[in-house]
Amino acid sequence: MASMARDLLAEQTLDATLEQITSSAVELVDGCDASGILVLRGDRVSSLAPTEQLVTDSDRLQESLREGPCFDAARPETSERVFRIPDFTEDPERWQSFVPRCRELGVGSMMGFLLYTREDELGALNMYSRKPGVFTEDSETAGWLLASHAAVAFSSALTDAQWQEALATRHTIGEAMGILMGRHHVTEDQAFEILRTQSQRTNTKLREVARRICETGTTKQ
Repeated sequence: MASMARDLLAEQTLDATLEQITSSAVELVDGCDASGILVLRGDRVSSLAPTEQLVTDSDRLQESLREGPCFDAARPETSERVFRIPDFTEDPERWQSFVPRCRELGVGSMMGFLLYTREDELGALNMYSRKPGVFTEDSETAGWLLASHAAVAFSSALTDAQWQEALATRHTIGEAMGILMGRHHVTEDQAFEILRTQSQRTNTKLREVARRICETGTTKQ
């Protein structure tokens, strides 16, 4: 687990960090056959770094049914941080629509852990086994430790990715302004005003307007 934590912080990209998290779940948590990260944005679900198609199918099922342990773990109003379904062959006490449908996917048991929180996005690390009743207290402890380490690494990688995107956007806008200044013989402030006006008029993000100018040399769509 300590080695995994060091490896996580050494990853260079967000995607690599997420893949390391989910692959570590399969490697380190007893009984875990597949893992993935479910991110909830409003009512939309995204499957990040799934180790198998099973994970994506389960996430889509939770989205369509609006229920499931990982879907609930990613909701801000809940106080629970760990969710589990020990045995899919038993009659469910919770998630009565999800359990029989997910059983058809070949899931025997599963766990979900709150992974990270932000103002507009919430996520959960989920772990699946094809066999019922295989997740023990030790499995849950290992899963929670992994989720705790992963949350720090995920947050760090996400912040870095956002910073890199901001730098790229700034560079693109600056390049577009330079094109406008040279073509129309305007000042820097006037060039930015052209960008802003076009963005508002077309209801297009400023970086997209700038990217189009860099590619075509014009603000016309």
